[in-house]
Order: sequence, then structure tokens, then C-alpha cells
Amino acid sequence: MNYFIIGDIHGCAHTLDTLLINWKPEQEILIAVGDLIDRGNYSPEVVKRSMELSNKSTPCIFLQGNHELEMLTHIESGYNPYWIKQGGEETLRQFEQAQTDMEKTIQWIQECPILFQTPNLLITHAGLSDTDQPFDKQNMDGVLWNRNPLKNTGQLQVHGHTPLKQSGPIYTKQSHSWNIDTGCVYGNGLTAIVVDDQGQFIKKYFIATDLRDIQ
Repeated sequence: MNYFIIGDIHGCAHTLDTLLINWKPEQEILIAVGDLIDRGNYSPEVVKRSMELSNKSTPCIFLQGNHELEMLTHIESGYNPYWIKQGGEETLRQFEQAQTDMEKTIQWIQECPILFQTPNLLITHAGLSDTDQPFDKQNMDGVLWNRNPLKNTGQLQVHGHTPLKQSGPIYTKQSHSWNIDTGCVYGNGLTAIVVDDQGQFIKKYFIATDLRDIQ
């Protein structure tokens, strides 16, 4: 099987649906790098779609991003001012308006992993840098938050988190990595790349942001 890997969605449900037309479930495992929610107009719809896909027989993996972690922190602690400023207040309003089963939704988000890897491939939200405890969710240089140059692990790394200002992903030879966050919620577009089980790049897809998602 190949891997169909999607960048940061951030509540852009219409753009996601257009991108998914290119996914071949019989040939490709779908993986999203996290940040399904916040900032866009349709966080509940994106999460609902993701939950539906994860329950199908075709393998689909949705990683946690820092925005999912921030939401969980808010729910568990009672208030997370950082998340509220990052779009959390609007996201909560959207979930309330959509009459979302929040208990079921939170449980699903809690169960989302923070990485997917094979001997040839490592997929995380923000990428693996040279830091102690990179898989500690609270480590600001870890795989949910990292903004530093990535470490070459010998695997192909695929990540999002740091939005690009171009119509397509960027490959960095030094770290053998792809950044696939093309700033969908900022009006640019949503990217997916397809790689094989050896970590070899096959193709990319770029869908311009559907303005219904952000206006």
C-alpha cells in the first residue's frame, strides 16, 4: 500500500472534500498530519468526516496536532487561554451550533496518535528535530510544536505545522523531509502527497482553498 498524506486542514471542510476526490482507498492508506480544527469555518464537519473515515475498513490515520492538544488541555483543565486566542472560542461555538456529541468527539481526539512510522517513513505534525524527548507532548521542540530544522533519521519525514506561502509542498534534502502545510486556512490551499512503503515520493496534489471555508 502507498500513503496519501494530508497537510493541516484547520476546519476547511469543503477544500478537504475536494482533495479527497484524489484519494484511492484501494491503493492508499490515508494519513492526516493533525490540526484538523480551529480558524476555518467548519471544524465540526472536518472532525466528523475524519471520525467517519477512521471507522471504515480502509485504513485511515489522523494524527494529533498542537491544536488538538490545546483543545484537550482546555477540556481537561477547564480553561486554556492560549487555545482560546488561537481560535478555540470560535471552534467551541461551531461545535455547539453543530450539536456535536462532545464526549464522543473528545474521546476520539484523545485516541489519535502523535506519530506514524515504518522503517522508511516518519509522519508527525511538526517534524522531529534534535531535541531531548521529542515525543513529549509538552516539549515545545517536540513533534507537536517544533519550528527548528529537522533531524535526518534515515526515514522520509512528512510533517505540517509551519505554513508555506506557495502552491505546493517543500522537500528539504538535508533532513530528507517534506513540509506539506500549504496554509489552507490562510487562503492558499490544501496539499497531499503520495509516497510508497519505501518512502519514495510518487506525486502531489494541491487544491486551492474553497473560500466558503474561510470567509
